[in-house]
Amino acid sequence: MILLEIRDLMVFYENAIAINNVSLKCDKGIITGVFGTNSAGKSTLMYTISGIILDMKKKEEMRGGERITVLGSIRYQNQEIIEMEPSLRAKKGIILCPERRRIFQESSVIENLRIGGILATRQQAKRTLEYVYTIFPVLKRLKNREGGFLSGGEQQMLAIGRALMAQPKLLLLDEPLLGLSPVIEEILTDAIQDINREFGLTVLITEQYARPILPIIHYGYVLENGSAVLEGASEELMDNPDVKSAYFGL
Repeated sequence: MILLEIRDLMVFYENAIAINNVSLKCDKGIITGVFGTNSAGKSTLMYTISGIILDMKKKEEMRGGERITVLGSIRYQNQEIIEMEPSLRAKKGIILCPERRRIFQESSVIENLRIGGILATRQQAKRTLEYVYTIFPVLKRLKNREGGFLSGGEQQMLAIGRALMAQPKLLLLDEPLLGLSPVIEEILTDAIQDINREFGLTVLITEQYARPILPIIHYGYVLENGSAVLEGASEELMDNPDVKSAYFGL
């Protein structure tokens, strides 16, 4: 069953094209990966799916800045959402864990998590908090520490935990491994797999460095200059010589 389907998506910043005629889909209950170098369009894609691009567009129009244009189709649960406000998308279960974490630096770990769960029922919040502490036990030990005093890896765990507290049906992870050590990468990739298995949660993950992510996805796409140039199952991408050359140095 297709949970998310994007067709012929195009995003322009003034006259510069950021997403060029991209079509992709996320089947319910699987992990889908999108890989590409810097400026390939990965974050723009995530902003567009989550609806944040609409807020960016309004702010730019208010201050007379660059014009943002979004064209194409985004269907979620068989409903067209390309013009839907980001808050409504979040209520429908589309939750973005953004690039570079963006936690609340002056709030404690537990406060960050509670903010994430503001729309959850008390029972949902309690159950999810217990699960977050299970996959990221360091957060339980540091629950009263301000977010700004956490390490980069701990902040990324907190960002993912906060996103889970929002009760996602489609979890968008934008470059969750950026700038992290191999040890933390392994903790996070294990956690992403556990989240997918435990809840049957649909995950869309973007990443520049494919090596740690390719083995855990079910299906993937490669973006170059805003265009989807390759797609296939995890095994197909890992065996593709172009992917090996670009992302594994082989």
